[in-house]
Amino acid sequence: MRDEASSELLKMSELAERSGVSPGTIKHYLREGLLGDGVRRTSRNMAYYPVEFVQRIELIKRLQEERYMPLRVIRDVMDDDPERVRALIELEDRILERALAHADEQRVSAKAVGERYEIPRNVLERLQEIGVLTPDRRGYDRDDVKIIEAIASFRAGGYEEELGFTVYDTLRYREALEPLVAEEVRALLDRLVGEVEIERAVEIVEAGAEPLRELLGAMHSKLLLAELHRQRARGERDQEG
Repeated sequence: MRDEASSELLKMSELAERSGVSPGTIKHYLREGLLGDGVRRTSRNMAYYPVEFVQRIELIKRLQEERYMPLRVIRDVMDDDPERVRALIELEDRILERALAHADEQRVSAKAVGERYEIPRNVLERLQEIGVLTPDRRGYDRDDVKIIEAIASFRAGGYEEELGFTVYDTLRYREALEPLVAEEVRALLDRLVGEVEIERAVEIVEAGAEPLRELLGAMHSKLLLAELHRQRARGERDQEG
């Protein structure tokens, strides 16, 4: 029978049952230094473990299975601030759940897209092949449709393949945006996690989506004009020289 001091401790079998992880895996986590201190040994073959290990083990499994993080990286993260990591994962999950729900609600079928926009099927297929469009069997999500609308407007305005404008031009923007978006996500989550409630954080992220589109569009226009001015100035200097 356990004494009072060990009332908040678990046997290995209990820890495995509560966490849903095998004793062998838990022992591996212990050897790798992932669970921290708190193990109480009562004999060579008997030990008790803090009940807090349950959540810690569950978090490790999530980082392995959902984030594909190796154990050495998980160890560093867990040593830093496991509660913050847990809050970060919860916020990421809630944002993704909300985004996927909205995407499913607003999908447009491939047939409807074909009827609505005068874009050849092979163009849409190439955009999908290069990963710019990501339709599923139910059709295109809202952002896919926005991209299709933009390409339709480009084509209507004279951006034709005969002039050298192709779907592969979209890759230039994707490649430029990817590191910017990665930095944006890091900064956004870093500022929200632990500072506001999860639901409020999700609301803030959603509220910022449309203003961000406006901001990027306006800044792109300013940069485009500024570059044209620089090009003209360089041309004038070359003529004077």
